[in-house]
Amino acid sequence: MSQHIENLMEIIKKRDPNEKEFHQAVEEVLNSLKPVFEEDESYIEVMERILEPERMIMFRVAWTDDNGKQHVNRGYRVQFNGAIGPYKGGLRFSPGVCLSVIKFLAYEQTFKNALTNLPLGSGKGGSDFDPKGKSDNEVMRFCQAFMTELAKHIGPNIDVPAGDIGVGGREIGYLFGQYRRITNHNEGVLTGKGLGWGGSKIRTEATGYGLVYIAKEILKRNSEDIKGKRVVVSGAGNVAQYTLKKLIELGAKPITASDSGGYIYEEDGIDEEGLNIIFKIKNNRGRIKEYVEERKNAKYFEGKKPWDQKCDIAMPCATQNEIEEDDAKKLSENGCKFVFEGANMPTTSEAVCVFRKNNVSYVPGKACNAGGVATSGLEMAQNSIRQYWNAEEVDSKLEHIMCEIVDQMENACKKYNKEGDYQAGANIAGFLKVADSMKAQGIF
Repeated sequence: MSQHIENLMEIIKKRDPNEKEFHQAVEEVLNSLKPVFEEDESYIEVMERILEPERMIMFRVAWTDDNGKQHVNRGYRVQFNGAIGPYKGGLRFSPGVCLSVIKFLAYEQTFKNALTNLPLGSGKGGSDFDPKGKSDNEVMRFCQAFMTELAKHIGPNIDVPAGDIGVGGREIGYLFGQYRRITNHNEGVLTGKGLGWGGSKIRTEATGYGLVYIAKEILKRNSEDIKGKRVVVSGAGNVAQYTLKKLIELGAKPITASDSGGYIYEEDGIDEEGLNIIFKIKNNRGRIKEYVEERKNAKYFEGKKPWDQKCDIAMPCATQNEIEEDDAKKLSENGCKFVFEGANMPTTSEAVCVFRKNNVSYVPGKACNAGGVATSGLEMAQNSIRQYWNAEEVDSKLEHIMCEIVDQMENACKKYNKEGDYQAGANIAGFLKVADSMKAQGIF
């Protein structure tokens, strides 16, 4: 089997030699699938098809700033796999966006969406445009230019984008308005919409809430309670904010939050008052270091990551590859027993090996952060039937979906003798659902 995996890696590296993020994501999944390939070699050919996206779209986005100066950015949409439903995945506006990043995110989305048990294919898109420092009018003009091209390739039964880093409610509003203007269709073509025009309750909170729900369920199945657990959280954006909120509600003790400048630390835990300060700072585009100006017992660590603090649980919620090998060693040495990923691929392969060696339970983002896309799927369902569900109903459905993901991981682990290996369980369960759908539909 190792030779088959090496052959698949050689194919993608030869085809796309400079896409390191995509290579990393592929290798992580392939290594988990060895027992599947050993049992049925026909899945190897299916995997070769999965590794090539169904469609990759790149386009020019030309827009003007408030001074009338023209700018040109590059737009992307990778429609990775549509075997189980319309392409579904976020749009990311950030200077670091490139084809490799979009492909890796879309590839991860393939298995994440499958784990939700909703009829959702996979896609991802975005642009190297940076909304930071731009006026509302500049962001609007960019979004309108971006959607003018993207609208040719999406639709409620084709591809339904959502938000991601750099794409929040403001951007979704501008994108939806432009889609409606140029198509004359008022339909559920985007998720993350405003509550007054097709959005869903709990959608904003969903990724963070879902992350905590999966942690709560796995701890319960390991005869532990999330209440009282010290949790190191990275990030201070949407995912981190609602992770903190749900942790506080359930009685856990989140002790950190961070941004690109450094992290804040609260020995006794961030409480409701502290969380409100984080909301105020970050939602006004401030820096997390401002937190210590209002919380005298808090500490700020400039240029540092929070992984050197003693904790029971780590929840990386910032960006890819933020937990490196040395960080994993620090977490292991300081008593961390569980790692639940809120971001996409925030842990390097070397760091995962450290966690395995030290018996730290590691649960990958494709399972843990599926709450966002799950609630997007619920928003699509509400749009289709022209109804709104209340917050309690959506939240209940979300928690049920996250518990079902744990069931799928554990069932896959049991079938392939990988008990306790949630990484393998998530990869195998997601892969089999997509691969079996592709086999049933024939080769194309």
